[in-house]
Amino acid sequence: MGRIEWAMWANEQALASGLILLAGGIVAVAGQFKNWQFAAYAVAAGVFISLLEYPRGRRKKGSTLERCGQRFMTPVVKIFGPFTRNYYVRAFLHAALAVPGGFLLSTVLGTVCLGIASLIYLLAAISGEEWQPVEPQVQEKPRIAETIKRPPENPPPRPPPEARKKAADEGSASGGYDNPLPVAN
Repeated sequence: MGRIEWAMWANEQALASGLILLAGGIVAVAGQFKNWQFAAYAVAAGVFISLLEYPRGRRKKGSTLERCGQRFMTPVVKIFGPFTRNYYVRAFLHAALAVPGGFLLSTVLGTVCLGIASLIYLLAAISGEEWQPVEPQVQEKPRIAETIKRPPENPPPRPPPEARKKAADEGSASGGYDNPLPVAN
């Protein structure tokens, strides 16, 4: 069996937890809950996590489906270099960002999800994975002259090549075409 690429799971989990944290923070700020300052923090943390996690990393094997608009966010994430590329840093960053959200009921779900994402990122880092940007691959189009060896000589439907050779050999020997069915005038 193949190895599991934990970073893909962690990315999806962290993106979802950032959005959940953001939604819980908005609810608490709008409702002016007790200790709503933690909710304001959760809104800022949710936006930061969502922006950090939006660009998917490239898989080691296979193809990676790029998110819509990811190519605009990838250069921003690449600028920070080892701070965003290293999964140990992401694991500890997410764990630290999750702590204040645990003090308010509306942000607890986002905090728990972010803690799980942090653990998955730690597992990815231990496995030796690292974030690599998904860059569009330029596929070289084959030139038409190289793909067409020789154009067809007779129109379709064409008999198989063996039948054509046999018919050509027999036709030259008899001098013409023999109709197997009798024709009545």
